[in-house]
Amino acid sequence: MISQSSIELVFETARVEEVIGDFVNLKKAGSNFKGLSPFSDERSPSFMVSPVKQIWKDFSTGKGGTAVSFLMEHEHFTYPEAIKYLAKKYNIEIEETEQSNEQKEAADVRESLYLVSEFANSYFQKTMHKTDQGKSIGLSYFKERGFTEETIKKFNLGYSLNDWSAFTNEALKQGYKLDFLNKTGLTIIKEDKQFDRFKGRVMFPIKSMSGRVLGFGGRILTNDKKAAKYVNSPESDIYHKSKVLYGIYHAKQSIAKDDNCYLVEGYTDVIQFHQTGITNVVASSGTALTPDQIRLINRLTKNITVLFDGDAAGMRASLRGIDLILEQGMNVKVCTFPEGEDPDSFAKQNTLEDMTLYLNENSKDFIQFKASILFEESKNDPIKKADTIREIINSISKIPDQIKKEIYIQECSKIMDISEEVLFSTLAQINKKESENENKKNKAEQKAFDVIKHEQPKKKVDVQYILERKIIEVLLLYGDKTEEFEDLVLKENDKGDLILEPITQQAKVFEKIFLDLQDDEMEFSNEQFKTLYYTIIDTLNQNQNFELKNFINSVDPSLSNEITSILMEDERYKLDNWNRMNIFPKEKLQNIAQLVSETILSLRCHLIEQKVSEFKQKTLENIHDVNRNVLEEVKDYSSLKMLLSRKLNRVL
Repeated sequence: MISQSSIELVFETARVEEVIGDFVNLKKAGSNFKGLSPFSDERSPSFMVSPVKQIWKDFSTGKGGTAVSFLMEHEHFTYPEAIKYLAKKYNIEIEETEQSNEQKEAADVRESLYLVSEFANSYFQKTMHKTDQGKSIGLSYFKERGFTEETIKKFNLGYSLNDWSAFTNEALKQGYKLDFLNKTGLTIIKEDKQFDRFKGRVMFPIKSMSGRVLGFGGRILTNDKKAAKYVNSPESDIYHKSKVLYGIYHAKQSIAKDDNCYLVEGYTDVIQFHQTGITNVVASSGTALTPDQIRLINRLTKNITVLFDGDAAGMRASLRGIDLILEQGMNVKVCTFPEGEDPDSFAKQNTLEDMTLYLNENSKDFIQFKASILFEESKNDPIKKADTIREIINSISKIPDQIKKEIYIQECSKIMDISEEVLFSTLAQINKKESENENKKNKAEQKAFDVIKHEQPKKKVDVQYILERKIIEVLLLYGDKTEEFEDLVLKENDKGDLILEPITQQAKVFEKIFLDLQDDEMEFSNEQFKTLYYTIIDTLNQNQNFELKNFINSVDPSLSNEITSILMEDERYKLDNWNRMNIFPKEKLQNIAQLVSETILSLRCHLIEQKVSEFKQKTLENIHDVNRNVLEEVKDYSSLKMLLSRKLNRVL
């Protein structure tokens, strides 16, 4: 268990914009930051971070919270893991008490898989550096590839002994369960025997964006024709190869900083680039590029440069990946290396200056690259040239942005020496065909599921929910402030008429709300709001200096999510920098007392209206047995509502 003082120190030190900035490319928007949601596929940013309030809100999914809750949502950390991650990031030494056996057993399956993977990562590194076989085979191989000790350590490179069960036996000896060794794919179980998946291979750990080990890639060093050159961890609860990019953990900051990502194919390509000094590089780990991998990059930058060697098969494969990147609304460039070279060998032979110069001079826009490759294949053949042009237009059709489409059509017209009118016509045909196919698909689905359209009833506005939520918002933002409140009291004037006379008194906002709700014995109907209400009132009663950041960090994560939703909704529509246009919106702070009175009176009116409706319903159901007391109560409540309405009009 982590001590409370350590947790408080982590919360005080951690900056939400810095933590989230490691995973999402954030841009300044007034006093806040904005970025693309890391939880959904979106092209317009709806993810907001407030440095002032130290909270975040994702309006596309409804998620929100603190730096800790972001790590729990995004990286699937447990609460203690998120605290440890932040402590490591900010160099905070945390006090921790020993876990009991019961607590260890309570760890969920995912956490057990992470622990097994972390153990394997340490084991493979230790094996390579501390055993004779590891040094002579594994370490020698990496040294021959030109990797320095610093690079080997940075990427946690390791070696798995050429022994059928060396790793499995050691893991079992250390107390790790065979079930989890099997689920991570580190151990293969066949009938009555078990053996190491990565026997006799050099090891490349594959990490998440936060640096957690998800799986491994292993390369065999012998000339065994029956064995695959590379073996990856199988799919598991923590490792999904279509959603992971090798090197993203080490590259994320430089990708965001340089606003560009170099995409290569293999592990050693990434490592060699880093060693040369180019760190904004990731690999698809030998698999075909997927939309999830592209979205991972999209969170950090809109620009991808695809790097590959000069063989025809590699070029063709990259062309298919380019269309996927374009569909995600990203900008694509392509850079090829000289014949016989790949990113690894080229980086090994060149300095950082030479590499940077080469990449800048040889990175072509995708249309120029695609045209040059296909043009080479189709020259002197009009039919093939027509197919080439159609293929290029097909790629352009994937681009969501209409302006970019038009610019690329113009480029294509120049390169392929064909009129823009013909190209636009071809583009229109492709779009029409895609639209028709989409319509057919939708109709087929409708027919298959026999969908019957019903007119959706209009959603009824829950007035009480809105007003209760507003009370929570007022308490959070202004609960500890002292205001002058005007109460309206019924008095008889000289003519004998009842009038509303104002009486002014000073009070804390939370005290005013609490007393008003107590007077009417009003209860919150929403259980979450009820819990929040009493938690806030209790905190404000006990603490003279109420700090919103500390309060959010102290409550249950489910409540902190609701709090951030309320607070960031307020930030989302905030007017920013209007003064430069000579527009001076009134500050909320000028109207706190009015806001409190208006909200409380509106809630009281609503509740009375509900009560009167209940009485009316009872009367209609028992029309022959109308109770005189019920009629009197209806009359009293109606009179009270009229009075409150008069007060509310005065406040407004």
